[in-house]
Amino acid sequence: MLQNLIEHLTAQHPLSSEQIAAAVVGLVNSEIGVDLKADFLTALAQKGETVDEISGFAGELRKLSVQPPVSAEIRSREILDVCGTGGDRLNTFNISTTVALVAAAAGVLVAKHGNRAITSQSGSADVLEELGVPINLTPEQAMIALESHNFAFFLAANYHPAFKHIGPARRLCAEKGQRTIFNFLGPLLNPVRPSAQLLGVARADLCEPVAGVLQALGVRRAMVVSGDAGEGRWLDELSTLGETTIAEFYQSRAMASSRMNPADFFLNPARLEDLAGGDRKQNAQIIRVILSGEERGAKRDAVLLNAGAALFVAATTKSISEGMELAAELIDSGAVSRKLTEICNG
Repeated sequence: MLQNLIEHLTAQHPLSSEQIAAAVVGLVNSEIGVDLKADFLTALAQKGETVDEISGFAGELRKLSVQPPVSAEIRSREILDVCGTGGDRLNTFNISTTVALVAAAAGVLVAKHGNRAITSQSGSADVLEELGVPINLTPEQAMIALESHNFAFFLAANYHPAFKHIGPARRLCAEKGQRTIFNFLGPLLNPVRPSAQLLGVARADLCEPVAGVLQALGVRRAMVVSGDAGEGRWLDELSTLGETTIAEFYQSRAMASSRMNPADFFLNPARLEDLAGGDRKQNAQIIRVILSGEERGAKRDAVLLNAGAALFVAATTKSISEGMELAAELIDSGAVSRKLTEICNG
C-alpha cells in the first residue's frame, strides 16, 4: 500500500481520508521496512502536505494514543501548550521550553507535549530531564502534577506507542535533511487536547494552513508563528531578528494574519548566533542563567517576546507587551526559578 501511495504522491495527487487511514496502518506496522516508510514520508513532504492531510493524519494518530484522565475542573480552564514544530535546523536553545516554565509560573496550566531530539541536539524532553523535571510520569501522575504545579510534561513516546514503529523512518529522513509531516503532527497530538496553543513553524507560508488545522481540531485560542532569521531562514518561534509572520484566532473570531516587527517592542537588534544553543547540558545551563535573571541580552529578549505571546494566547494578559512585562517580573523576582524547583521536586 505505501508503495502505491508513494506513486500517487509523486504524481502530485492529494491523499483521501481512506488513503490517510491506510498510510497510518502502514507506518505503524512493524513488518514494513524503514526505508519504505521514509520514502513515503519524503514523497508526502515533497508534494507538500495539505490542511486536510495534516488534519487527517492527526485524527488517525489520535485514535491510537493513550488518553490521560483530565478532570472536568481542569478541562474548564485554559490549557496551554507552547512548542515549535522543529525542522528549522538553526540550532537555537530551547526557547519554547523556557517559555513554558515562565507561563506555568504565571499561573497558566501548561501541558507540555514533546519528545527527545530528532532534528536538533536537544529536544524538550532532553533539556527538561537535564533540568531535573520528571518526564516519565504515568498519565495519572502527570495530571496530578498539572493540577499541583501548573505544569506537566507529556513524553510523546509514552502516549503514542505506535510512534516506536515510525521513529526510525523519521530519523532516517532527518539524517538526509528531510523534514516530514511529523514536524507538524507533534504539536497536534498533545494527549491533553490543550485549548490554547502557541505554535511555531519553520516556514512563513505554513502559518495559515497550520492554524486552520488547529481550528479543525477544536483548539479555542491559537497563534501560529514563523520568525524571519535572515538569509531565507525561518525560526519556529517569534523572532527578535526580523519580522514574524502570524496567523491567530480566538474563540469564535475569524482567523487573522499579520506581520510583527521586533522594533515594535523596543527589543535590541540581535543576530542568529546570539540565540545559539548546544547539547542538553549546555541548553539546560542557558535556561538556568536566563531564569536567574543574570542573562540580560538576546536570549532573554527571545524568551520575553515568546512568553508575552504565550501569556496573551492563554488569556492571562491583554496584549503581548503586557505579557512581556509580566514575564520579566516573574523572572526577575525569582518566581520562575522557584516554579522550576517546585516542578522538579514533585
